[in-house]
Amino acid sequence: MNSLILKNVTKRFGDVVAVSDISFKARQGRILGLLGPNGAGKTTIIRIVTSILNQDSGDVRLHGRSVGLWSQEQIGYLPEERGLYKKLKVNDQLQYFAELKGVHRKESKDLIKYWLDRLGLGEWGERKAQDLSKGMQQKIQFIATILSDPRVIILDEPFSGLDPVNAELLSDIIAHFKQEGRIILFASHRMEQVEKVCDDICLIAKGQLILSGDLIEVKRLFPRNKLALEYAGNLPFLDSMEKRGEIQILERYEGGCLLGINQPCKPKELLNQLLKLEDFDLYRFDLLQPSLNEIFIRMVGENI
Repeated sequence: MNSLILKNVTKRFGDVVAVSDISFKARQGRILGLLGPNGAGKTTIIRIVTSILNQDSGDVRLHGRSVGLWSQEQIGYLPEERGLYKKLKVNDQLQYFAELKGVHRKESKDLIKYWLDRLGLGEWGERKAQDLSKGMQQKIQFIATILSDPRVIILDEPFSGLDPVNAELLSDIIAHFKQEGRIILFASHRMEQVEKVCDDICLIAKGQLILSGDLIEVKRLFPRNKLALEYAGNLPFLDSMEKRGEIQILERYEGGCLLGINQPCKPKELLNQLLKLEDFDLYRFDLLQPSLNEIFIRMVGENI
């Protein structure tokens, strides 16, 4: 299977170790979430993968071959910072970006029209980039990233500036590329987006890898310590359970509540207790997996 593999990669800038002994694999047909707080080393890793920077030690291989000038032709990179020429027309700069990647002018013209129409920008090709909204500029940069039909797609905060409708549109396109078997790296601070889009994660803090693997399997490493209840009737004993330290009442609303489960509380015993109540109907009893945002906060907090 084709893959992008980093093995024991280290990069220093003077006395600062930006990336320390990082290893991970991005696999074909899966989306890898590259996560970490500001300054964690994500951008340095991306620049090493794209051969903008060279690592001090370790190896980066694409399809079994060390990355270099040859692999740049196979990689599409959407950086977090906008890089459009403000006074250049959209069509002209997309054609320029395509030519940099070796796409013939005649072919790129058809591709540009297709993608502008696909992303609802068909009437903006002759407008200057400075005339576009931030969301439109983001979509133009996304088009520039994929015009060369790259086998590896690196997306750094791809939904920045997009409203929910356009974010969903971009998500559908990314999902299509995944189905085609592309290798996709997805860097973001928005954990809810990562949780929705990614198959695997790689969490970095202070240049070190602290958590990686299949997202579903990673979440299973953490206990289900929240309980969602929906019901009709009264729960007379929750307050006393909270006073005894068995639970925390995190949220209370009409017809339900969200509880934090502490060590003394046994969910099965609580369920049996609820089922014995008179004039009480239980509609939902759900031990929740921790969200990726909760995992991120916990793991990064332990490594700061």
